[in-house]
Amino acid sequence: MAGTTSQPTQPTARTRSWWGWGWADAHPDDAECTAMGALLPGTLSRPLPVPRVRDLAVAAPAVEPPRSLAHLIDADPADRAAHSMGKAYRDVVRALRGRPGRIPDLVARPTDDQGVADLLDWAGERQVAVVPYGGGSSVTGGVEYRGDAHRAVMSLDLTAMGRVLEVDTEGRAARIQAGTLGPSLEDQLRTHGLTLRHFPQSFEFSTLGGWLATRAGGHYATGRTHIDDFVQSLCVVTPAGISNSWRLPASGAGPSPDRLFLGSEGALGVITEAWVRLQERPRHKASAAVAFTDFRSALRAVRALAQSDLSPANCRLLDSGEAALSGAAHDGSSVLVLGFESADEPVTARLERAVALARSHGGRYDGSGGDGGVGGGGGSKGSPEASPDGDAAVSAWRSAFLRMPYLRDGLARMGAVAETFETAATWDRIPDLIDEVRREVGEAAVKATGFPATVNCRLTHVYPDGAAPYFTVLAAGRAGDEVAVWDDLKAVASEVLNRHRATITHHHAVGRDHRPGYDRQRPEPFALALRAAKGALDPRGILNPGVLVD
Repeated sequence: MAGTTSQPTQPTARTRSWWGWGWADAHPDDAECTAMGALLPGTLSRPLPVPRVRDLAVAAPAVEPPRSLAHLIDADPADRAAHSMGKAYRDVVRALRGRPGRIPDLVARPTDDQGVADLLDWAGERQVAVVPYGGGSSVTGGVEYRGDAHRAVMSLDLTAMGRVLEVDTEGRAARIQAGTLGPSLEDQLRTHGLTLRHFPQSFEFSTLGGWLATRAGGHYATGRTHIDDFVQSLCVVTPAGISNSWRLPASGAGPSPDRLFLGSEGALGVITEAWVRLQERPRHKASAAVAFTDFRSALRAVRALAQSDLSPANCRLLDSGEAALSGAAHDGSSVLVLGFESADEPVTARLERAVALARSHGGRYDGSGGDGGVGGGGGSKGSPEASPDGDAAVSAWRSAFLRMPYLRDGLARMGAVAETFETAATWDRIPDLIDEVRREVGEAAVKATGFPATVNCRLTHVYPDGAAPYFTVLAAGRAGDEVAVWDDLKAVASEVLNRHRATITHHHAVGRDHRPGYDRQRPEPFALALRAAKGALDPRGILNPGVLVD
């Protein structure tokens, strides 16, 4: 029943960027940055230089670890700088401007639960703040320390805990350490013919524990949209002890212990491993792109698809601006990207039904999609959703999807504001919500910079009762003050979301950047219970201070 444990993939020779997204060698060069900046009014004439760690003022650590833990802890300035923040636009700009914020004093890399517990015990005794860290891909300020209430700060990097420990092939589940990065996780499962099939855009640079701690959204646009849907049980190390929930297919025994820690962002404990549900690797895939002249008609088509029994794996609607940006369409059309997959039967018929439904709402389709047998299916390091389909618009969208974070960093080097935010709301609110975000954020950009902005929208996940709009903002900045411009635009967007009772985040977590919106969204009795849980599990207040609760 249980398979043998797997060894994690060996580290690649490529170097991660300490200041921006992904691989250091994948960023746009100066010429490409300049060309992109020329398309956006109000940008710099030449790109800001790539920041260097040696130019930062990295102070000596404020504490020294005990000998018993020294083998787990590093104080190298470059390592500490790389753990000082996540990968949001505001993080990238702060690094470009030489202002990364509070750099952790130490970086710890435990290899087992006991190491995590020992580090937490020592940190509690010395009043050292502990910020759990997976792949560092947070875009909401979730892996940085703000303030000065603690003597020192330690980044707790879980990536040394990167193994698939046990596989139950009969029950199609696996026990996996939380520090396992996406590509390594899939590589270790591949030998068993199984897959977790959770592919966020950050897949290559994020961990299972990070997905769990942030309730990350993944590959599926319908059905199992969040990592929550794959969890059987969790192991969490807290200052008050270790929480091990039972591995169960389902349970009605009171409030779920797993639900307490899912989305807790390291504020209540450190997730160290989980049993997760797996599936067979898909062998059949089919995809297509359907164009719409009218965006509201496209919204109605997506709602009909979400309320049908078709359950597409991909059902992403791009407005005309997003379609042009990704190369999916250049004629002013909105584009609906559809995808189906199965491990045991062709999916062409389901795709044809979905296309017919979209056509009934005014969609146009040229018939270039199709079903392809893809063997093991998906999970490759560079393009987890890649499949040999014949639809050029789908391929263009997929390539742009994976390249976009690098282009964002290139635009940031040109002094531009280039960032995204997402939400979710019920269908009755979606059309007006999207219109008001576009209008009010656009107006705020002109007021802040004197130049017009581009505000695009796509739907990333859809449900029978609502959808998750995802917005892209491209605007001029103010030299040296780009973070303030973005904060102003984000504040305007948050007010629109609050007005429509749309969530402050659908799948990017609360972190520190979304705290004001989260505080308004949650009921006060729940906030009271959450603060009590924080006090009970983390009595010294060392775990990721400022996240979720004070």
